[in-house]
Amino acid sequence: FPGSPAASFPGSPGSPAAPAPPASPDPDAAAEGADDGDPPGRVAGLSLPYQVGAVLALAAVVVVTCVHVGMVFLHVAPSNTVTKQHGKAVDQWIYPEFEQNWKLFAPNPLQQNVAVQARAETLGADGTSRTTGWYDLSAQDGRAIDGNLLPSHTQQNELRRAFDFYAASHDRQNRAIGLRGTLSEQYVRRIVVMRLDRDRVAGPGGTVERIQLRVRTSVVAPPAWSGEKASNSVSYRTLPWWTVPAGEAGGGVK
Repeated sequence: FPGSPAASFPGSPGSPAAPAPPASPDPDAAAEGADDGDPPGRVAGLSLPYQVGAVLALAAVVVVTCVHVGMVFLHVAPSNTVTKQHGKAVDQWIYPEFEQNWKLFAPNPLQQNVAVQARAETLGADGTSRTTGWYDLSAQDGRAIDGNLLPSHTQQNELRRAFDFYAASHDRQNRAIGLRGTLSEQYVRRIVVMRLDRDRVAGPGGTVERIQLRVRTSVVAPPAWSGEKASNSVSYRTLPWWTVPAGEAGGGVK
């Protein structure tokens, strides 16, 4: 009509655009949004009895760990009131699985070289008897350790600790002191017989009849800059001949 404003029709030039219909929600996006939340913890998802069991197990692990650390600390620490009163309990916890070969405050280093040597009387397959020369078993261990990044506990300590055990349970005349003397002798003898058998000292078909040990002790020379003077003398401690039982003569225990 004349004078009246022009009517607006959808799609006509200059007419405002119709509002777009709301987008329908994407079910996949909604699912992803639901997954974005933090899932409940595994322990929280357990029933109450299992939660209590998990907490008790964790507490037990923490307690055992703390006790073990404390026992190891007392084992490597210098002698004190606690170790004097409860030293037996500490030793029972540590030995033999958790033995430590170091101390919190290290003493003076060992100033002697102690080498265990052995020889044997053997009986060959043809019935002939002979006496071998001296085998330096400590030197064999040293060569096995030299250059080895992960030497075994046996290579490092078995022979040395065995003879320390023997020396502590015998006097200088090689007489047993207390009930551990016979045990220490048997222990050392079996180690030496197995080591000699490994070297085939008796030959094919032969057996080891008797063994004898000696210990060579020499002083470690001090460094040149220290100005200390040390003796160059070498001492030997020779043990008596030991008869090897028939069950051990082949390098084992039967």
